[in-house]
Amino acid sequence: MYRAIFILGPTGVGKSEFAVKIAQLFNGEIISADSVQIYKGLDIGSAKIKKDEMQGIIHHAIDILEPNQNFSVFDFVEMTKKLIQDISSRGKLPIIVGGTALYVKALMEGYDFGGKEKESTFREKLWHIDNSELMDMLKKYDPIKASKVEMNDKKKLIRYIELAKYGKEPGKSETDIDFFAFALVLDRNILYERINSRVDKMIELGLIDEVNNLKQKGFNIENQSMKAIGYKETLDYLDGKISIDELISLIKQHTRNYAKRQMTFLRGMKIKMFDRYAENDIINKVEEWYGNKND
Repeated sequence: MYRAIFILGPTGVGKSEFAVKIAQLFNGEIISADSVQIYKGLDIGSAKIKKDEMQGIIHHAIDILEPNQNFSVFDFVEMTKKLIQDISSRGKLPIIVGGTALYVKALMEGYDFGGKEKESTFREKLWHIDNSELMDMLKKYDPIKASKVEMNDKKKLIRYIELAKYGKEPGKSETDIDFFAFALVLDRNILYERINSRVDKMIELGLIDEVNNLKQKGFNIENQSMKAIGYKETLDYLDGKISIDELISLIKQHTRNYAKRQMTFLRGMKIKMFDRYAENDIINKVEEWYGNKND
């Protein structure tokens, strides 16, 4: 049985900073559970942790893919299981941190994807098919599901096609991870203020230049990575579809909406919720579960 900590929470709440503190106290290494920070070159828009902010703590699953590669829940679960085993074998505590709660839910609840390479390959091919073709494909497989999904929702189209083709959703098997999971939360108004300020900072740091550089390298909205909040809006700005003011406003709005959806998902997971600033309380709970802190 492996032991691991899961630190979740909405975007902008301060998960990365707190995870470093926990890793320092409990001899840990951090595994990112962020669906955007895995991509090279998507730094500013993903609020990717910087080297100096890591404070010497080893971070995994950051900058491991090119922006034109796809990454799924299946891929995350398979990768993270191996990382947990490796980190644990070296006497360290794995700390999984991120806002992509579906990734963590799949790992915590032991989703079993069967480990089938053909399913992963099939998924890879689907990402390169136009949405209208995906919709036609889904209508053939499952007309009822097709009537319940928007054509512009490529991720859901692909998921429904996979469900129809392989006959069932991922099953669940008994997990071999003993975990302490919690989410950091903040008053909504404070969180939204943090989100708005962070977006302003991203613009100051050069988000537009970052996205333009990616665009010049041939990456576009057809790539899974470039559909992320901050990137898709900036592509529209670079294409002259929206103004700079609209760009900033849309990123803020979409990020706030995303944070709201994250909180709804986390409440459904029924995990412990701690105020972001109740650090001592959280540290004490972790110590009760794991044992003594580092001297």
